[in-house]
Amino acid sequence: MLPGFNWVTLGFFLYLYLPLVILVVFSFNASRSATVWEGFSVDWYFKAFANDDIRRAAANSLIIATVSMVASTCIATMAALALARNRRIRRKPVFSGLIMLPLMIPEIVTAVATLTFFAAIGLSLGLGNIIIAHTVFCIPFAYLPIRARLQGMDESLETAAQDLYAGKWATLRLVTLPLLAPGILSGAMLAFIISIDDFIITLMVAEAGSTTLPIYIYSLVRLGITPEINAVSTILLLISILFVTLSYRIGKKR
Repeated sequence: MLPGFNWVTLGFFLYLYLPLVILVVFSFNASRSATVWEGFSVDWYFKAFANDDIRRAAANSLIIATVSMVASTCIATMAALALARNRRIRRKPVFSGLIMLPLMIPEIVTAVATLTFFAAIGLSLGLGNIIIAHTVFCIPFAYLPIRARLQGMDESLETAAQDLYAGKWATLRLVTLPLLAPGILSGAMLAFIISIDDFIITLMVAEAGSTTLPIYIYSLVRLGITPEINAVSTILLLISILFVTLSYRIGKKR
């Protein structure tokens, strides 16, 4: 065993990752059974791509995640810039805490509160309801890497640009935003993956015809687990891993 690595640690990692390995392996099972291996096959992936309901749900998920990503990232960027650069704002920790509040509230509470709010104002926009809910929920996830990037930036570069007669907007466009770009991209990818994977809030606020991929997978699981479900889940897992990896690598760029 490596130093600091014991059987408890091994058990933890097995508990965490073994179900994912089994999911991926059985997505290539030739049998319809989710527990009995009968050979290697990629037929379930082709069937998943040929399924109109899955494609419709995937399209809804992509639309919602893309719009929510753009909206939440823009709001998070403006909030981070205002709190980091505007010295007239007092009690900045309070405002920063309010932005981070959705991370501290149980998601089911956020989902119920959002549903109650939409019902109270009579809002019924189809996919729009989910987009609004996801945008609010994703703001803190986009805000974190953007704020971290701002805190690591050298303000003297912006000061030097202004000393060379660059206006505030020119400084923002030519200096601040290019330096902040890795943080913005990292936050955007986190927001995208949080949105496309979300189930609880989506289930609460979704209307008829607004089925997303996680909700569709859940509806299939209730009828029994099949390799087709495993295939769709594996694709969603790979997308999540890809975007999280890209977010991490971009966020580490200087």
